[in-house]
Amino acid sequence: MSQVTARTIPFRGYETWIRTTTPDAPTDGALPLIVLHGGPGMAHNYVRNIAELAATGRTVIHYDQLGCGNSTHLPDLPADFWTPQLFVDEFTNLVEHLGLTDYHVLGQSWGGMLGAEIAVRRPQGLKSLAICNSPASMELWSQAAQELRSELPENVQQTLADHEEAGTVDDPAYLAAAEEFCRRHVCRLDPTPQDFRESEEQMVAEPTVYHTMNGPNEFHVIGTLRHWDIIDRLDAVEVPTLVFAGEYDEATPLTWQPFVDKIRDAQTHVFPEASHCVHLEHPTGFRAVIDDFLTAHDS
Repeated sequence: MSQVTARTIPFRGYETWIRTTTPDAPTDGALPLIVLHGGPGMAHNYVRNIAELAATGRTVIHYDQLGCGNSTHLPDLPADFWTPQLFVDEFTNLVEHLGLTDYHVLGQSWGGMLGAEIAVRRPQGLKSLAICNSPASMELWSQAAQELRSELPENVQQTLADHEEAGTVDDPAYLAAAEEFCRRHVCRLDPTPQDFRESEEQMVAEPTVYHTMNGPNEFHVIGTLRHWDIIDRLDAVEVPTLVFAGEYDEATPLTWQPFVDKIRDAQTHVFPEASHCVHLEHPTGFRAVIDDFLTAHDS
């Protein structure tokens, strides 16, 4: 059993919402895990089931990054407000406010990119990093997306291309075509899990962060992150690192191999019969791999 609490903490005059899952019987030496959600701007809901790791005796901390979910929404701020450094600073504020001295970080998709941005800064309390379904550069991500798009039915490819050229990416035909990509490479479950739908629905209702930094969808990246690249900085990562992906992931090996090449002794795990949301598609297997990794690096 575990106890779930939620509250907000101040950050630069705004509010960051935090959800903490605390085990009733903590395991000696088990360090807390901080979970970084993706998007940017997809909120914590779709990675909420990772809190079930609390059953192993470990505290699990989720939070909604600024601009989405239960944290402060800021739809009127300019694009240059939304930077990776902003979210690094928000994370640092959270760690300091909670008084955490030692902790693990797990980031999914954009969360893994953010986790890498945190790790290259070598914060004192960080003991391990799990990078799940994440690219080391958005150029590689876009290359991989183009390769995966080329495998879609020709009529779907044409619909995507026509609407992107016309700038009508909110057209129902374009959205339906984009769904075909998502069914293959984002979440292969049918029906789509409720947790995923909740994150998606809140992003659609408040798309500021996602549309500003990423773009209209997973594979048409035209936002401020389109030139993001951390490859040349990865040799600064000193903590044990696990790079995790799915067999059919939109984060293909092309996108995450630099983490393996540049981070000393990085481990890898590719989960078969899974896509971008391994934690939803194969939750038990996902948690087993993550638990083994975290336990090995608690001390």
